[in-house]
Amino acid sequence: MGDVATAFSLPVLLYEEDSFAVFVLVTLILGGAAGWLTGRAIALTWRRPWQIVLYTLLLGLGIRFIHYSVFGGTLLSAHYYAVDTAICMGFSFLGFRTARVAQMITQYGWINESGGLLRWHRKPS
Repeated sequence: MGDVATAFSLPVLLYEEDSFAVFVLVTLILGGAAGWLTGRAIALTWRRPWQIVLYTLLLGLGIRFIHYSVFGGTLLSAHYYAVDTAICMGFSFLGFRTARVAQMITQYGWINESGGLLRWHRKPS
């Protein structure tokens, strides 16, 4: 019974290294920052949000390679690749959305106003 609980614990599902700090450094900080900048770049060039998926699939490979080459993690692990890619994709969509909101408010300020960090809406007529 203890083996099943250990196999499905949160640390095992998220990262494989011995240290949570490695996961935070590589996946959350480096991968999250790269994802944020990826989403921001896609928004600033007026590309469609579906392109985030393509770029973050490649970014997930890069994050897996850093885990493998620097910290001795598993390179070809579908599970940890999916975790790294999902985290990067979340940051990418947040970066995209905040940049797009800023664009819509500054470039179309006569018709749009801020509705919060991730939203805009039409000004009342």
